[in-house]
Amino acid sequence: MDISSAPILSIVTFLPLVGAVIIGCLNPDAKDNVRWVALWATTITFFISLFLWINFDNMSGAFQFVEERSWLNIMKYKMGVDGISMLFVVLTTFLLPICVISSWGVIQDRVKEYMIAFLVLETLMIGVFSALDLILFFIFFEGSLIPMFLIIGIWGGPNRVYATFKFFLYTLLGSVLMLLAVLVIYWYAGTTDIPTLMTTKFPADMQWWLWFAFFASFAVKLPMWPVHTWLPDAHVEAPTAGSVILAAILLKLGAYGFLRFSVPMFPLASQELAPFMFVLSVIAIIYTSLVALAQTDMKKLIAYSSVAHMGFVTMGIFTFSTQGVEGAVFQMVSHGIVSAGLFLGVGVLYDRMHTHEISVFGGLVQRMPIYAAIFMVFTMANLGLPGTSGFIGEFLTLLAAFKVNTWVAFLATTGVITSAAYGLYVYKRVIFGLLVRPALKTIQDLSYREIAIMAPLVALTILLGIYPAPVFDVTAVSVKKLIAAYEAAVQPAAALVVH
Repeated sequence: MDISSAPILSIVTFLPLVGAVIIGCLNPDAKDNVRWVALWATTITFFISLFLWINFDNMSGAFQFVEERSWLNIMKYKMGVDGISMLFVVLTTFLLPICVISSWGVIQDRVKEYMIAFLVLETLMIGVFSALDLILFFIFFEGSLIPMFLIIGIWGGPNRVYATFKFFLYTLLGSVLMLLAVLVIYWYAGTTDIPTLMTTKFPADMQWWLWFAFFASFAVKLPMWPVHTWLPDAHVEAPTAGSVILAAILLKLGAYGFLRFSVPMFPLASQELAPFMFVLSVIAIIYTSLVALAQTDMKKLIAYSSVAHMGFVTMGIFTFSTQGVEGAVFQMVSHGIVSAGLFLGVGVLYDRMHTHEISVFGGLVQRMPIYAAIFMVFTMANLGLPGTSGFIGEFLTLLAAFKVNTWVAFLATTGVITSAAYGLYVYKRVIFGLLVRPALKTIQDLSYREIAIMAPLVALTILLGIYPAPVFDVTAVSVKKLIAAYEAAVQPAAALVVH
């Protein structure tokens, strides 16, 4: 069978939804059956996505595995992936089985609804990265908020209601503006086909308004400073698996939106507003790193760290260079892996002590040597140590920024120093020191299940730090195509200004 003609992408997208339907038919009291169906659904989805990866043509910058069916006059079902979106489809399918296993014995209430929420969320996230119709993208993009809203609101901590409504309200305004922009785009171009819109030349004045409308939604999702304050609250209240998906995948939707829409569709506005993005990125890197230093809660510290790392991503994207964009994409993938490991590590301690407070811990290396070694890998990667995946993306984005503006690169580099400060601070307080608290003297090291969850993330963190080619091989041609299209769009405008 010709793989290019098979609806393989739709299978990957909607197989988790099939699993959710099966779970919906099960007895709620059969919790183990529910968990096993969720695990099988997510695992099979992951292996099918690997089939996509293996059959992906790295030499082509075009969208591949394209499926197209007409639905309505203004909307069609069109799916496909290029080198950039392919990475995030696989990252999503890779992390979902880990989330299911990490929740195995932890979630005891409403297990059926919990697993359904995660499977629906997986379908919606894969849909975001695969949609090639603007309205279809919008449905997946906004729909992904609903399962996460429920995951935090039902299975979260004591302040979960406040965190979920703050999360919802922050995203609502941006969503409304983005919907208006989608309608304007259809009114002007007469189509919602994303590949067509990527080559459509919108008037310069219109590009400004459309760019800001999309920016309102993407900046909140990322999140960028100063609309980032919903993230720490959401992370603190979310269950461990919810924090993993929130940091590893949902934050990437905003950056993916900049790459898919802002730069290719509104290149003139992107070029003029690049200094604005640099300012916001540098503030995010410096300010949230300093705020992370002041945190007493591990989850909040990692959440602020995520905002800082996303600052490197936006900085790299708006250098409009192959080096910068490839570095930004790599940083997104690396952060997805490393942040997942960090939140899972915090979740291990929470399961044992029911707190995230740094002051409660200390001297864990004496009782949990395996945990100490694994958490060290993720901590070192988070602060960008060479030899880990965290170094590659940060180095490339800084190098690209240095070629554009040395002050931007210099100021952003201070964030690397600060990240080392808060990373080593929390590791020293939690892992080293004296084992003084009586409850810690009987704490158990990682179980076989927890090691099985952590091991793939540790392996990828080190492997991609030493050998990043698997990521760059997939993204190279698509990134070059994106940059070439951008340069072709802005050069005529630049020539007019010169004359």
